[in-house]
Amino acid sequence: MPSLFDPIRFGAFTAKNRIWMAPLTRGRATRDHVPTEIMAEYYAQRASAGLIISEATGISQEGLGWPYAPGIWSDAQVEAWLPITQAVHDAGGLIFAQLWHMGRMVPSNVSGMQPVAPSASQAPGLGHTYDGKKPYDVARALRLDEIPRLLDDYEKAARHALKAGFDGVQIHAANGYLIDEFIRDSTNHRHDEYGGAVENRIRLLKDVTERVIATIGKERTAVRLSPNGEIQGTVDSHPEQVFIPAAKMLSDLDIAFLGMREGAVDGTFGKTDQPKLSPEIRKVFKPPLVLNQDYTFETAQAALDSGVADAISFGRPFIGNPDLPRRFFEKAPLTKDVIETWYTQTPKGYTDYPLLGD
Repeated sequence: MPSLFDPIRFGAFTAKNRIWMAPLTRGRATRDHVPTEIMAEYYAQRASAGLIISEATGISQEGLGWPYAPGIWSDAQVEAWLPITQAVHDAGGLIFAQLWHMGRMVPSNVSGMQPVAPSASQAPGLGHTYDGKKPYDVARALRLDEIPRLLDDYEKAARHALKAGFDGVQIHAANGYLIDEFIRDSTNHRHDEYGGAVENRIRLLKDVTERVIATIGKERTAVRLSPNGEIQGTVDSHPEQVFIPAAKMLSDLDIAFLGMREGAVDGTFGKTDQPKLSPEIRKVFKPPLVLNQDYTFETAQAALDSGVADAISFGRPFIGNPDLPRRFFEKAPLTKDVIETWYTQTPKGYTDYPLLGD
């Protein structure tokens, strides 16, 4: 079986290792969601990852509701991403853009408009806004005649991603955001061709993926799912009945890879007693399968040894350890990240974590 340090072929690319960087929202863009110069240094520092998956990046003003998160719908945003992707490439890395529509999780305080969802609903808890944490707005149901416009937004974002120098894109269909809201029965109460039966609830995921593939090619298109457990008020009563067919559909489309965040009873994000579906999804999904959440070096290698995963993406360990693959290889201690600086707009806790030997 391969080790975490072995290369892996996916889509049009060969990653130099199987230690990938998971998407991590960090809030270092401008209030207009334009990437900033400091982001080039941050991502270049982490270019030893087999693949960097960018922080979630808004496909439209409607779909982006996180303060100071970047977008990719405007020419200004595309231009600002160019030196970031170039810095990663100059450092020998690969980088995919994660395409994000937050659905009902978009505060109107950030987007300036009412959020949309498969069905009218309100997310629980509080959302990040420019005025601190506030209750989420009540989302309106996305109309059937708006679906073509939504698909156009994904197409434009994918086209812009390549123009901005990204090697490919990952469609964010996880964590209780718009596509995930369509997939799961707790948030999708529609009675049209996008609701009810499993094939209807995964239809938006299929439509978006096919549109992105038609725009940039299947070898540059990936997807992220979170197939088990409740997250941000979104859950499915029988996840195996919807996510295994979704994975089979994506395998038939021959996407570059599928990334999955799986909840666990003792997980730090998405605690659940719903069993992990990766062993069953592995049986129907043939391209590379990349797992995420709470992995250590030892458990990551064990996942590769078992054959359930082809690579592992690490999130928080890459915040505090820009050179995580080297630290794993040399069995060096890891630096703990500081949660208080996750979403600030300064270099502190962003680009100042030391490299091994500094």
